[in-house]
Amino acid sequence: MSDRSDNPAPAASGFWRHPQAQIALAASVPLALGLMVGGYMLGDGLTRAKAYERSVTVRGLAERDVTADLATWTLSYSATSSDFAAAQASVDHDTSAIRAFFKELGFPDDALQPTGVNVIRNEPVYDRAEARPATFTVRQRVALRTNDIARAQQAVRRQFDLVRRGVMLEEGSGIAYAFTKLNDIKPAMVAEATRDARASAQQFADDSDTGVGAIKSATQGYFEVTARDGDSGGGNWGAADTPFKKVRVVTTVEFSLR
Repeated sequence: MSDRSDNPAPAASGFWRHPQAQIALAASVPLALGLMVGGYMLGDGLTRAKAYERSVTVRGLAERDVTADLATWTLSYSATSSDFAAAQASVDHDTSAIRAFFKELGFPDDALQPTGVNVIRNEPVYDRAEARPATFTVRQRVALRTNDIARAQQAVRRQFDLVRRGVMLEEGSGIAYAFTKLNDIKPAMVAEATRDARASAQQFADDSDTGVGAIKSATQGYFEVTARDGDSGGGNWGAADTPFKKVRVVTTVEFSLR
């Protein structure tokens, strides 16, 4: 009986000793490692992408009380007469009275400028009850433009002095106050609104046990100027009537969460 040690090696072991099998094994090891690393990186990338998708969108508010720096007062008045020269003389008288009024208040002569004049010829009327000749209406408009807001307010308070001088102002002869330095405060207000938005995002993150990351997107919104003491629900109604105004901006910001 022959010894088992004399038996030839299994065919399989002979296969692995074959050069082509060794080459195939050497090539498969890097491939397997590459698949393992690629799978890990893919999984890690998906995890990071999923984390990047986590975000919160909030709004930030900034408000500031300001005082107007420009006052514009348009005064319109007219006179009607059957004699054109008489109508024109009446308007000239009113113009002189208005200029004297503002000069007494300390405004320079160039603060008041004419803005328009027109003449209307009213056709004569002939009927059985009444006959009226043709008349002429001369209408004049002048405008006060000043940066002296306190002095402008004083003029408005004393406008009935013009009535006592015989000047009858027409409807629409009102003063308007404007704030022209909006660009000077925009950057600071946008920064304030962004900080307010981040505070809201932080509160959300605290409640969700997460952290606030970088800004993903932001929309500034528009600046609104309203009357400071007006009805907040009334839009811009009455904003031009007062020198005391409120500037408001709302930003919409999307923050990533980590």
